[in-house]
Amino acid sequence: MQKCFPFLRSMILGHRTDHHSSQVLTSTFSWSSSDTLVEQDVGVTTVAELFQIYGEDFFRDKETKALEKLSGVHRYVVSTGGGAVIRDENWTYMGKGISVWLDVPLEELARRIAAVGTKTRPLLVNEQGDAYTKAFRRLSALFEQRYKAYENASARVSLENIAAKLGYKDVSNITPAMIAIEAIEQIGHIL
Repeated sequence: MQKCFPFLRSMILGHRTDHHSSQVLTSTFSWSSSDTLVEQDVGVTTVAELFQIYGEDFFRDKETKALEKLSGVHRYVVSTGGGAVIRDENWTYMGKGISVWLDVPLEELARRIAAVGTKTRPLLVNEQGDAYTKAFRRLSALFEQRYKAYENASARVSLENIAAKLGYKDVSNITPAMIAIEAIEQIGHIL
């Protein structure tokens, strides 16, 4: 049986630095970010603002409701934050389609986040040190807590594997289009 509701689930919270990979798929599928849907529902401009006003539990409840609502939509790509995987209930909704773990090395994620700052990342703002160190330290802790949940994904798109296939020394030159192509290939193995 073909499942037509792919969830593009990124590895870390928000992972807004690479939603472009999700957008590349929009030629075939409609796309949205669960974070954006929650922000619109609550009437705030950022998840960080929502966390500050209402707290993480409130956000997670809204995130679950958004996933529940979207689980009935076909041919739709949903980009979630990495925290979406921590609730078993969310897996019920994500399991109605194909979930893809976008596995980006922590060093690369920390580099990307440091380049834009941690203020929009509510789970990263309280760390001490320079932006890269703060991001890397907290991402490492979050990854340790969430790794087993990420493994529940239907498919895994590893930027390190893409780099190796293309003969790249690191993942910094991997484009959103390359990631989307790999995601489509991985989904093709499932269908």
